[in-house]
Amino acid sequence: MQFQFNTDSSVMGTANVAERIEAMVREKLARFEDRLTRVEVHVSDVNGSKHGADDKHCTIEARPRTGRAIGVTGKADAVDDAARRAANTLAQRLERVFGKSEKHRHDARPDKVIDG
Repeated sequence: MQFQFNTDSSVMGTANVAERIEAMVREKLARFEDRLTRVEVHVSDVNGSKHGADDKHCTIEARPRTGRAIGVTGKADAVDDAARRAANTLAQRLERVFGKSEKHRHDARPDKVIDG
């Protein structure tokens, strides 16, 4: 799974922040890793130098091997908290998406097979 990290100019894009968020997101999505080709994380501060409630936004987009990309956004006062919220939401959404595909990909029950 490829991992891409992006920030705007108002968020510290240091390696430490990128490494910390990548490790946390990879941990949250570990069980889906073989089903994803790429994960993109975008972190921004909507107020710039001003402070405000939930002014840090983290958008995570996951690209499954099959199907369409899935994106979520987390908002919080701190970058790490916004990333954690987005990663949790994405894990829940992937669970639903992949859970549904697993549910529909089953063998017919023996008592339901029609002999021709």
